[in-house]
Amino acid sequence: MPRPLGELEDAVMTRVWKWNRPVTVREVLEDLQQERSIAYTTVMTVLDNLHQKGWVRREAEGRAYRYEAVSTRAAYSAALMNDAWSQSDNPAAALVAFFGMMSEEQRRALRDAVRIVQGPEEGPEQGRGGGETRVTPDAADEKPVEASGEKQGEKPGENPDSGPGGTGR
Repeated sequence: MPRPLGELEDAVMTRVWKWNRPVTVREVLEDLQQERSIAYTTVMTVLDNLHQKGWVRREAEGRAYRYEAVSTRAAYSAALMNDAWSQSDNPAAALVAFFGMMSEEQRRALRDAVRIVQGPEEGPEQGRGGGETRVTPDAADEKPVEASGEKQGEKPGENPDSGPGGTGR
């Protein structure tokens, strides 16, 4: 289980994840300098530490390196949640408490994620405009994309085919 990233490690990894391509120390430095005063050697040390910890891989390019994330931010977040949950002496109670802290948008995202993991539904609801939700690993931090059912730009409940609660499922 990965330990949580420190504040500066997270700031650096946020950029690496967001850009989703190999980056140089200079690129990360210039972006970080828009928010704070930071030295080139500090960013270089952080990226080297992240490489040693297995968060990024690097390839030499001339005298410098290009760094690339080994996994996604979604995978990192999932590992942290799994670790926290596995340390509970009552996992069911921990989940109930966690769900109680969620916003309505987070609960909708959770329902979408459960549908994705469980696969296509079977039964009377199947075939009634209940499209399949697709999420790619790189876009896991974004909203799921509807393959059919709700039209793009529609909010749940605005689809005339959707039933009570606006899920259409």
